[in-house]
Amino acid sequence: MNKKIDKGTLIRTLLLFVALINQTLALLGFTEIPIGEEEITSTVDLAYLLGSMIFTIVTSLVAWWKNNDVTRKARARRVKEEK
Repeated sequence: MNKKIDKGTLIRTLLLFVALINQTLALLGFTEIPIGEEEITSTVDLAYLLGSMIFTIVTSLVAWWKNNDVTRKARARRVKEEK
């Protein structure tokens, strides 16, 4: 039985969590990148939020689309199917 999670699954899952945490911080009004208020303009702030939103959407879609075998049962089934 394959007990290890696939590297691609792990990377996609970690990126998804980073994107979701970042979106949550943005929605709660926390500064995601420690830059002083006087150094940023509303355009740069908007661009960052849009980029963050796009990153979250793309990461979520990739994580959803890929066949991520996270549980032991799913990995065992995949190994069985590959034989």
